[in-house]
Amino acid sequence: MKKFILWFLACLIIISAAIYQRMTGPTYPKRINITVNNAVQKLKLTRSLTITEKSEVRLDIKDSNVRARLFFKRYKSDSKYEVAEFTYKADPEHSGFFADIPQQPVAGKLQYYIEITDLKGSQTYLKDSPVVIRFKGDVPAFVLIPHILLMFVAMLFSTLAGLMAIIKHPMYKKYAQWTLIFFIAGGMVLGPIVQFFAFREFWTGIPFGWDLTDNKTLIALIFWIIAVYMNKKSDRPIYTILASIMLLLVFSVPHSLFGSEFNYSTGQVTNGIILNLF
Repeated sequence: MKKFILWFLACLIIISAAIYQRMTGPTYPKRINITVNNAVQKLKLTRSLTITEKSEVRLDIKDSNVRARLFFKRYKSDSKYEVAEFTYKADPEHSGFFADIPQQPVAGKLQYYIEITDLKGSQTYLKDSPVVIRFKGDVPAFVLIPHILLMFVAMLFSTLAGLMAIIKHPMYKKYAQWTLIFFIAGGMVLGPIVQFFAFREFWTGIPFGWDLTDNKTLIALIFWIIAVYMNKKSDRPIYTILASIMLLLVFSVPHSLFGSEFNYSTGQVTNGIILNLF
């Protein structure tokens, strides 16, 4: 019964952390509520596109008696905003307003805001805090799915090991070792491969840059190596507890913060703050 409770708590914690990361991540759709012709519309604005899919922004508004315009420009550039008209499409599965935007290179970004005109006039949204879209390459399913599964299992075993270490359950060492194995496979082997497909770079953390995803993975790995080593010959659950907490914290930090970014001035991809070591 005690082991069941620990498994239940571990699953609950991981699911909660995953939901938090998804809701706060910079590449997940931006959610806003607006009122159009006295009806509330819940919009999910695009913040991530692959270079092979159609480059467009969608407004999930079913009222075709409105007009909408998209104002966009290259992110962190001195260029002026360009304007694209939204067109209403009555597709049974994907009805709404669509505006085409220019395709960008891998790690390229566009920022945009919208203007909507209804019976009461025109209203501008997000002009002071534009939405940013980042473009990325396609990651094959045979790489992405194992990466996600291994990372989820590693997070689950990490949390379980931490909870077991708190109550000094004898199985905490076993799950700590499995955590390290799955974390290396998912985070340090498949993680860089996923990044290469998405942004043409295997590793953009220390010492090459400050990509937050890579660096937080490295920090968590160091903590888990120490935890497993320190418990190899003695019972030192505090190290496992600390490693478990650290992995949970870094997992909760959204992916893609300080990530790869195409510099339109130099034509190169940068990764946070680049250390000019090479």
